[in-house]
Amino acid sequence: MAAAILLAAGLCGARRAEAVAGPRRAQVRGAAGVTDGNEVAKAQKAAPRGAAPTVSWILDRSLPAGVLYEDQQCLVFRDAATQAPVHFLVIPEKPIPCISQVEEEDRKLLGHLLLVAKKTAKAGGLGDGYRFVINDGELGAQSVYHLHIHILGGRQLQWPPG
Repeated sequence: MAAAILLAAGLCGARRAEAVAGPRRAQVRGAAGVTDGNEVAKAQKAAPRGAAPTVSWILDRSLPAGVLYEDQQCLVFRDAATQAPVHFLVIPEKPIPCISQVEEEDRKLLGHLLLVAKKTAKAGGLGDGYRFVINDGELGAQSVYHLHIHILGGRQLQWPPG
């Protein structure tokens, strides 16, 4: 129940901030929302060694992240590098570097992350559709080596994505 209240309060605050600052559409670059390649460059420089420091700081609360939801298994917060008007991240508390390194024992956790992502999307007003993205490795443009699910929506998303 407390997690649901935190989610509702966080989303209301996010909507108020958007109302004051204006819609986030202006932050999406290119006709199809394609970035200028910065994420690819970051991914090529990122090293899949150890825990991602930024994520560790968010998890231990030494770096504020505008948490929208949390429970014992995961945390949801707005992405700082938005690629759509609505862009959240769902991260597990467990340090898993990337989706290709999950184990059979992570089955319930992965299901939980997807259910939380779905609930967050619904609570965030994405009833008309959204996209989940999980990047994996350098060629998948993964720039942060802590498993995370991007929830993108709030506009017509293009296909193919890459």
